[in-house]
Amino acid sequence: MKIAIIGYGAMGQLIETLADKKKYEVTVTVDEAESNLTASELADELRSADVAIDFSVAAAVRKNVEASCLAGISLVEGATGWNNELDEIRELISTHNGSFVFGANFSIGVNLFYRVVDQAAEIFAKFETYEAFIEEQHHSRKVDSPSGTALKLKSIVAEHIKDDFTVTATRAGNMPGTHRVGFDGNADQILLEHFARSREGFASGALLAAEWVVGKKGFWEFTEVMDEILKR
Repeated sequence: MKIAIIGYGAMGQLIETLADKKKYEVTVTVDEAESNLTASELADELRSADVAIDFSVAAAVRKNVEASCLAGISLVEGATGWNNELDEIRELISTHNGSFVFGANFSIGVNLFYRVVDQAAEIFAKFETYEAFIEEQHHSRKVDSPSGTALKLKSIVAEHIKDDFTVTATRAGNMPGTHRVGFDGNADQILLEHFARSREGFASGALLAAEWVVGKKGFWEFTEVMDEILKR
């Protein structure tokens, strides 16, 4: 598999390291210095790859989608904070018969955590004495707040618990990504937590998505990819 990496920061470099261990070829890396490229110019850079993995910034997502469509390659989108453009991006992929996987969080552990939370929320919804809440923490450099992962967790819980509940976000220092979903009752509290020790979980998940999407056409959330993999 030949991979293009868009956004050559800490995540992009880690993806390159893991790709090398899997004997995949990274044909091109696109860093901030090339952010002024047009979609057509970027497409020319990407054509040597089978799939692009993007961990750049939300403002660049639309252009990166256009470029991958023009290049005729799949795109794994790891940037967050662009949900307001979701319908437009979906239409763009459909119009160009493109290939796209996005996720609020590509960590395999987080995607398993989604399923644990879903089952827990379904159970606690049967007991009116428990109220749900979500807390998340990240380092001060993270721009979107609440995180895409927290918003995804909120949507999962809200499928079962219709009463409004709070989502709180903390940004400070070098805090690792931490997400908690709690159910608080009169006599006790049940707390589910995911704690990210490193970025490797995100990079491994992005590579898993890249392996899955190459050769396919369509628009998927990473949770759907995980659903199919788990069914196997």
